[in-house]
Amino acid sequence: MSEPTATTPVLQATVFSQAHAEVGTVALPQAVFAEPLRRALLAEVVRMQMASRRAGTASTKEKGEVRGGGKKPWKQKGTGRARAGSIRSPLWPGGGTVFGPHPRDYSYRMPKRARKAALRSALAQKLREQRLTIVDRIELPETKTKHFAAVLRALGIDDSVLVVIPDVDERLERAGRNLPHVKVLRVAGLNIYDLLRYHHLVLTEGALQAVAARVEA
Repeated sequence: MSEPTATTPVLQATVFSQAHAEVGTVALPQAVFAEPLRRALLAEVVRMQMASRRAGTASTKEKGEVRGGGKKPWKQKGTGRARAGSIRSPLWPGGGTVFGPHPRDYSYRMPKRARKAALRSALAQKLREQRLTIVDRIELPETKTKHFAAVLRALGIDDSVLVVIPDVDERLERAGRNLPHVKVLRVAGLNIYDLLRYHHLVLTEGALQAVAARVEA
């Protein structure tokens, strides 16, 4: 008879209603929420995101691009002054720029496995710091900011919060648009920068399943 094997402990989390009443529990994916904190990886992913957001429109003109300067300012010899071929030389005021910036694309991509590992690490850290709240659903009677604010107050959230929903919900997204320090994000747009920027994370049950499917290795 084979000896019994030790079972991996299952992570459990309480599921709340939007009125902050306990309505059950949910098993959290061990592969996602047991990821250790990877500070260097998180920093690298944030740098990648910031680089992708750079406009890259800085531009300067070189000597040949500055208007004017076609005529030689004075003759080559006999004046006692240094030789000059153009008033648009980089040595002159109003002249061209040497090695100045030109429009460019700063974006780069990290491996998908690294980006997934970073998301798992950030999500797991929210759980460890008790800054993750799971609700069964969020439904508003009207597209009004005051209703969304009332839900957050009921959940006991008075700090910056990222609310993640599984799919398009125009009523919820529009209602949260005017609240300072609140962002409503679909699962498809979940990213490291916002996870680190906002203090608290709220996931609906549907969003939790979609996030787990997205970030599992």
